[in-house]
Amino acid sequence: MSTRVAGAESPLVRTKDDLVAWIAAGEKPKSAWRIGTEHEKFVFYTETRDPVPYGGDRGIRALMEALVACCRWVPILEGDNIIALRRPEGEHGGTISLEPGGQFELSGAPLATLHETAAETEEHLLEVLRVGERLGIGFLGVGFSPKWTLAETPRMPKERYAVMTRYMPLVGSRGLDMMYRTATIQVNLDFASEADMVQKLRVSLALQPIATALFASSPFTESKPNGFKSMRSEVWRDTDRARTGLLPFVFEPGMGYEAYVDYALNVPMYFVYRDGHYIDVAGHSFRDFMAGRLPGLEGVLPTLDDWSDHLTTLFPEVRMKRFLEMRGADGGRWGRIVALSAFWVGLLYDDTALAGAWDLVRDWTSEERDQLRSDVPRQALQTPFRDRTVRDIAQEVLTLSRLGLRNRRCIDRLSQDETIYLAPLEDAIARGKTCADELLDRYHGRWNGEIAPLFTEFAF
Repeated sequence: MSTRVAGAESPLVRTKDDLVAWIAAGEKPKSAWRIGTEHEKFVFYTETRDPVPYGGDRGIRALMEALVACCRWVPILEGDNIIALRRPEGEHGGTISLEPGGQFELSGAPLATLHETAAETEEHLLEVLRVGERLGIGFLGVGFSPKWTLAETPRMPKERYAVMTRYMPLVGSRGLDMMYRTATIQVNLDFASEADMVQKLRVSLALQPIATALFASSPFTESKPNGFKSMRSEVWRDTDRARTGLLPFVFEPGMGYEAYVDYALNVPMYFVYRDGHYIDVAGHSFRDFMAGRLPGLEGVLPTLDDWSDHLTTLFPEVRMKRFLEMRGADGGRWGRIVALSAFWVGLLYDDTALAGAWDLVRDWTSEERDQLRSDVPRQALQTPFRDRTVRDIAQEVLTLSRLGLRNRRCIDRLSQDETIYLAPLEDAIARGKTCADELLDRYHGRWNGEIAPLFTEFAF
């Protein structure tokens, strides 16, 4: 989740047109399209497999302080607490932030090629592993906390999380699980125009369950199989239906920036950020804010930064801000982090691949898309669809992604193009097994019904 940093106040929002224009300002020519990869990891003590709290000599804060000391990171504070890290002023780079339960996230820099994404990922993981080893801390790349109860899971000292923690149980049964016990990989991608945005948003929403299936890695809850391949994805189905899901309006005639703004205006707010603090306004309307009628902030009008904040509290399977965020994948290890970006870059950044993907999904009905979204968390690649399975569809989609990456002609120093990063997905389709299937095979086989080996065999 986003980390707000205090700065100069942005312009006031006067009309809905201001909100539309803010999103439209994200349009970029194809030459300026970039790839922003985000990945979260569960943090645990290697000797006990217990979660790592924020404080203490070997806590999350100590981990972040060690990264500051060794690796040219600068702390971002909320009060006296370090809540994120950034690169020094003027240096290009990403941000390290904390999810509610201590999940450790790199929000990567916007990069031109997947080769750069792979290098960024490797640099980050080597840094945290080096520092983590000194502290007896390990990092786990799966989609749902496999061992700890919600009560055992630590809570990070970020004010916005306190607001969400209070509000989540009012609107769904799994919101706290989402916050504290899930981890994901995401990729942020650009669009050139409103029409380009609409086509990419439609394709990526329709195919998000396919990505969920390919990246499923969360079959355990509290040390036992939970009946799902992607518990992370299942949790999102009852988190807050006002702000999650597949956005059926996107597939209707007239879809554009304004339609998304209307949707966002109808989603209740969480908070307003003022003077370095988060003010709880959960459940109230941004429309009331625009009219100066927000309870407790009567007469106060929103800024464009408030609008940007509000958009970060929407959680559909694909989220639009000034770029599109692909949100359907479980957390995973090294190769799968870049594989997610490769999957979507190949599909969305090449005209031929994008057209082929749209041809594949354009006649899927709303009911079929919803059924896929409902069934994939449990069955993953084995999910039936029409007269085929998701595995069959994934094979077709991966062929398109490979074509798109080949057409980009981005070659590394070893004369390899970006298709090399699809290898983990090609292997999953060839074997018909996701990471979740492999975990379950080991659990029922040589792990003898124990998940302790997961913390070594599937750690970074």
